[in-house]
Amino acid sequence: MEKWNQSFVTEFILAGLSQDPKTQVILFVIFLLIYVCALMGNLIIITVIQVDSHLHTPMYFLLSNLSFLDITYTTVIVPQMLSLFLSTAKKISFAGCMTQVYFYLLLGETECLLLAAMAYDRYVAICNPLRYTSIMNKAACLKLAGVMWLCGFVISLIDILTLVQLPFCGPNLIDHFFCEAPFLTKLACADIKMNEVVEVIGAILFLIFPLVLIVISYFCIITTILRMHSVEGRRRTFSTCGSHLGVVIIFYGTAMVLYTKPVSENSTSDKILSVIYTIITPMLNPLIYSLRNKDVKRAIKKTIGTTLLQSKLTAEGRLCC
Repeated sequence: MEKWNQSFVTEFILAGLSQDPKTQVILFVIFLLIYVCALMGNLIIITVIQVDSHLHTPMYFLLSNLSFLDITYTTVIVPQMLSLFLSTAKKISFAGCMTQVYFYLLLGETECLLLAAMAYDRYVAICNPLRYTSIMNKAACLKLAGVMWLCGFVISLIDILTLVQLPFCGPNLIDHFFCEAPFLTKLACADIKMNEVVEVIGAILFLIFPLVLIVISYFCIITTILRMHSVEGRRRTFSTCGSHLGVVIIFYGTAMVLYTKPVSENSTSDKILSVIYTIITPMLNPLIYSLRNKDVKRAIKKTIGTTLLQSKLTAEGRLCC
């Protein structure tokens, strides 16, 4: 309770991406469009996977989890961000800020583990095709998803507990567009070594370790592909991994740079990196998977065609009545 009594800050001020009113209006329109595209794209992916029975496989089960994470991930950040562009106060309560940090960590850490699980799924499918259905069965997929969410929940809870106990005596200006842990710890008027240790452990568990698993999986996958005699077989096999690999490069590339270096004094570069992996990547994921995946494109066309046909039949039925 003593630590809680030392926290005099009841609200934080978010600097946002720009202080210029005209620029803020432009940014509001841009990020609103990006947010809508991210929501629609990921909802379409989830819908077609649920509707099309041909996509009821482990790979697409994990993909639907990724789309769900992207929807919630952006929803935790973007609506608050959009309100900053229209508000002059640009304030967020202490409780609201900590809540945003917790869900941001929970979803981000879970997504890191999910990307590793998707790489493992491709490894089993390509390197052990005869055992794929027995290894990646429905029960195994559900357990895998449960473990990922549980790990994200536990570690993010530890992260937020170490952060919320810090005394914040002022200043209360966060030079960022949302409440992110490294930017908050800079404002604490106490020793933050423990928080830095927790952040390093979190980076190892949810960035370094999953990335190592992904690299090992793809090393085995590429080795297996190169052993194939058929050029067409190589191309088709690698195309099933290309989408996931693209997402990994974008997400991990920006997150690794941001979380494995100290927060810079000039936070412009940090803000750009945060925008890429928290907002741009969730918008790009559905495009990457739909443009490169024939099964997803076929399912989208089929779903749209079925929907249009049902709408036409309904309209004709109303006219007849």
